Amino acid sequence: MPRTVADVMSRDPIVVRPETPLQEAIQILAERRISGLPVVDDARKLVGIISETDLMWQETGVTPPAYIMFLDSVIYLKNPATYERDLHKALGQTVGEVMSKNPITISPDKPLKEAAKIISDRKVHRLPVLDSEGQVIGILTRGDIIRAMAASQD
Repeated sequence: MPRTVADVMSRDPIVVRPETPLQEAIQILAERRISGLPVVDDARKLVGIISETDLMWQETGVTPPAYIMFLDSVIYLKNPATYERDLHKALGQTVGEVMSKNPITISPDKPLKEAAKIISDRKVHRLPVLDSEGQVIGILTRGDIIRAMAASQD
């Protein structure tokens, strides 16, 4: 019988709220040796995810977009809105200011094979697992899938 996401996911993951200070989230990631955390509201509904990638802006900074001047006009060679978003992340002080919104999610009844395909195709490291009310009940990581593959070979 094919395994489902519920068979392999980590249950009751550590979550943070949008108002959680960024330093607290960084501490949780470092101490627990995990690479991302679901961000939930008061009803435990998913509002975003904060990952190591989101936090890299804090350390690396942001490069302004390239532009050229033509007849006293500025023409950006890259989208300036992207720069503003990245700058906001680099200067953020709370999880809500830095998190990625609208993360890709999955339900617990989906086949593990489908989850692995989503993770691979969408190039994400984790999928929050949501129940029918949209509440976070687990998280499925690349590591969870690899451990399940190893266990099936025993």
